[in-house]
Amino acid sequence: MKKHALLLILSCALGQAVAQNVDFNKDNFKQDKDGFREAKKKLDAGDDIFAATSKKTDDAYRKKNYRNAIAPYVDAYKFNPNSALLNYRLGVAYLFSDEKDKALPYLEKALKLNPAVDPELGFYLGRAYQVKLEWQKAVTEYRKYLATLPSGNHKTRMEVVNKSIRECLSGEKLEKKPLRVFFDNAGEQINSKYADLQPVISADETVMVFTSRRPADQEAKAKVDKEPNDDVYISYKVNGKWSTAKQLPEGINTEKNEAAMALSADGQRLIFSRDENGGNLFETVLKGNEWSKPEELGSEINTKDRESSAAYSYDGKTLFFVSDRPNGIGKGDIYFSTLDSKGNWGKAINAGPKLNTVYEEGHVFMMPDGKTLYFTSEGHSSMGGFDIFKSVLENGQWSEPENVGYPLNTPDDDSFISLSANGRYGYIASSRNEGGKIDQDIVRVTFIGDEKPVILSAEDDLVAFAETRVAQPVAMPVIESKTPKTILVQGVVLDARTQKPLEAKVELIDNVKKEVIATVTSNSVTGKYLIALPAGKNYSVSVQKNDFLVHSQNFNLPANTAFTKIEKEVKLQPLDAGSVWALQNVFFAEGQAVLLPESMYELETLVEVLKDKKSLKAEMIGYTGEQADQLLAGSRAKAVADFLASRGINAKRLSSKATEATSTNALSQGLVELKLTGK
Repeated sequence: MKKHALLLILSCALGQAVAQNVDFNKDNFKQDKDGFREAKKKLDAGDDIFAATSKKTDDAYRKKNYRNAIAPYVDAYKFNPNSALLNYRLGVAYLFSDEKDKALPYLEKALKLNPAVDPELGFYLGRAYQVKLEWQKAVTEYRKYLATLPSGNHKTRMEVVNKSIRECLSGEKLEKKPLRVFFDNAGEQINSKYADLQPVISADETVMVFTSRRPADQEAKAKVDKEPNDDVYISYKVNGKWSTAKQLPEGINTEKNEAAMALSADGQRLIFSRDENGGNLFETVLKGNEWSKPEELGSEINTKDRESSAAYSYDGKTLFFVSDRPNGIGKGDIYFSTLDSKGNWGKAINAGPKLNTVYEEGHVFMMPDGKTLYFTSEGHSSMGGFDIFKSVLENGQWSEPENVGYPLNTPDDDSFISLSANGRYGYIASSRNEGGKIDQDIVRVTFIGDEKPVILSAEDDLVAFAETRVAQPVAMPVIESKTPKTILVQGVVLDARTQKPLEAKVELIDNVKKEVIATVTSNSVTGKYLIALPAGKNYSVSVQKNDFLVHSQNFNLPANTAFTKIEKEVKLQPLDAGSVWALQNVFFAEGQAVLLPESMYELETLVEVLKDKKSLKAEMIGYTGEQADQLLAGSRAKAVADFLASRGINAKRLSSKATEATSTNALSQGLVELKLTGK
């Protein structure tokens, strides 16, 4: 019995010896005065940074500066790893860095060495457990910490802790049903050893613009804190690989900080922020190979407060953005503005409490389906920091924001995402990379989608299974496709005579409403154009350029159509005698020569062309199949001619006829073409 008691005493004494706190005091290091002196210098340097940063309440400032204390603290730690205070402060510094997962061992050791080292130890220990996805341990520490708060004016602090507990409960739930994704570093052509952030991509994933803190050629204009500025870079995907990123030109990048915010679907319009007047938004447009001089987005968008993040709607007529202007719901709210008839952005409207919270909303991204908004928020069901959420606009109302899930979201800040039009790929900035880089890299996310049932086939056994075959067929559950209901129309515009690229106006028309809903311009150097639009409407695309015939194309895809990509090379014919215009957006009632309302936009465009070119005549040709009614084809051609005459075109310039579709014009069967002739 005495022997056991002695062992117990020795064990306790040994445990105390192992967990003994050793302060940074010269009396504790008499045998190594030189080593102590050097270590104390490092400790003091870290303490100066820690103390100055602790006085600030701005999280961005804390994240930027706490990490600067890590290097001197690590040097001091090598000399004395048993200081409770150093372990605590090093753990806190790591929590505010991109290496948060390193914080826990130091905070646990601080607790073991001296539980009373700092009143905030319990809170930061809870946060460290949260970062490591140890949800229940985090909740336990948070609740212990709550119990230490004295009654009185601690309501704000209590709410912070209670919010952290809610985040843990949300994270625990989300982790049990992980999102099926995988991550790929965007590669050395994009990423550097510095922070690379905020990637925005074109709808077809061939253009990426992003923010980087790499020095590039700006050492001379580095800020007072000796850190390089944030600048905007661009990369193009060629043959499936990203080109080496290049800095966008002066005028976009300045001695101030600039950051990429939004890229139009065709990659030819860019919105970026600049840290002036609290933070303003600017737009630049690609003309051929040159980016235009940036213009501020106007007083309805930019204020003396901070405007950050932006997203174009698919038609370019609505802009979503984030601002911390007064009278909002939280620290940063989502707003939207629409273009007026003069092309100016109208009054900014708060998106409301369904999207905005009393916390901060961050980045916004609008899918080209016209209704799915991705945004980041510290509120809602966040599992910690900013999380990415999704909300869908139906009948003028936003759906309840949905956390997109773990592991895309983590307890750290997940504050930016840009997606391809097909919804399968996304780009984020993340520190979840290999290679020891501390700062963030740009990462490509592949969404695998919901797991589908495995159906085994006896005819194709590539892998041997010890599996009992089911004799009777089994009804399998239908997995609904979650791909966006989007159409991507892209191609090049060429001169039919020279085959050279043309800069042309490409209009997207709603045939039912008879109105232009979006306009883009093909690039003058490459001829490329791209339009992303929601499925479920009867569209026509009209390609126009002065002195060329209009080219038109009809797209009528049902609302339940999954992502569809259409590639169309457009060869514009010169506006002179002999040219033919296939009126693909002129529609008739079935079996009749009655023009439908959906035809009006194209017919009115034709009227304007003939009014402008009074020297030309027009022959309407109705094509028919071998067995079809030639009389109907002729009547339809005449109906077009009659319409033109009713709009003021001299009837002497108009004629019509029917002809049989041949192998060379088979696509024209049932349609009407216009052939220009001389006087």
